[in-house]
Amino acid sequence: MDNKFIRVDEVAQELSVSKPYAYKLIKKLNDELKEQGFITIAGHVNRQYFQERFYGAGEKQGKEME
Repeated sequence: MDNKFIRVDEVAQELSVSKPYAYKLIKKLNDELKEQGFITIAGHVNRQYFQERFYGAGEKQGKEME
């Protein structure tokens, strides 16, 4: 079964960034999700939301990380 959450190690590897920077990105994405009323888990982010924000999959195309 595919895990619905992506963790810091996988984010760092997929984006070729350091772990500390991957934590910052996950925090940013989780803050966005919290603003929308979702419950989040520190150090994890929803895999689908991650892919939407970084690869433009889904209806949030064109919105950049601020």
